[in-house]
Amino acid sequence: MRPAVRVTAPATSANLGPGFDAFGLALGLHDVVEASLAGPAVNVTVEGTGADELPRDESHLVVRAMVSALEELGETRSPLQVHCRNSIPHGRGLGSSAAAIVTGVLAARALVEGGEERMGDDAVLALAARIEGHPDNVAPCLLGGFTIAWTSGSGARAVRLDVHPDICPVLCVPPVALSTQAARGLLPAAVPLADAAGNAGRAALLVEALTRRPDLLLDATEDRLHQAYREPSMPATLAMITEMRSRGLPAVVSGAGPSVLVLATPDQVGRVSAPRDWETRPLPVADRGAIVETA
Repeated sequence: MRPAVRVTAPATSANLGPGFDAFGLALGLHDVVEASLAGPAVNVTVEGTGADELPRDESHLVVRAMVSALEELGETRSPLQVHCRNSIPHGRGLGSSAAAIVTGVLAARALVEGGEERMGDDAVLALAARIEGHPDNVAPCLLGGFTIAWTSGSGARAVRLDVHPDICPVLCVPPVALSTQAARGLLPAAVPLADAAGNAGRAALLVEALTRRPDLLLDATEDRLHQAYREPSMPATLAMITEMRSRGLPAVVSGAGPSVLVLATPDQVGRVSAPRDWETRPLPVADRGAIVETA
């Protein structure tokens, strides 16, 4: 076994409007996990976001991800010492669970001698997506930048693209959390063919807008597949998006919400506004995904 490791993972925003369950963007806000295979038992300490709410035992998501990765590597169960420094808000559609899973899987792989050879990056993505249930957040958390993720017979896969330098994301984060399960529970089992076709076209356009043509972002972020159906669970979010888009700002629901992500250009950043009790936070795109170091 190796010495203790430190894993730093970025926040992420999934969907980006029309790219439902496929598109993701890594953002410059990070959680940090320090872990070692030592001690008499599992011990978890937490500081920052969720410090008063998260479990301190084997049910903690980072520990569960570590255990899954150790089992995948064929390692016997070992005592775990885990310290989490959390900055990503929980229940706001910013990939906090993906960051926990990615840090756990990467920490376990790094703690095992030869772990990188025995579990390649593709296997890490596939395992993280299985734990999370879908790959749209874990992909940008691992790879950084803008990612397109999908699932094939061999599991989750993803490609990474560079984001145009003129795109300046702005987050509007509400004071109240919303569970992903509650938001997804409002989605219909089927949608009109016209809406599905419209979203396919906008998602294709969004790839061009994010990488080469930021001037197309308002049209490219139009969604007809999922956001409107979620309005009953977050009416203030959808009202804010409607208002900002009426002013030419490419605003979308961040992940399952209720945060709002504005894919602004430099001249638009100052025009983004939110209610007084919301936090408005410009964040850079995180060009790098999760980073593993010796603690």
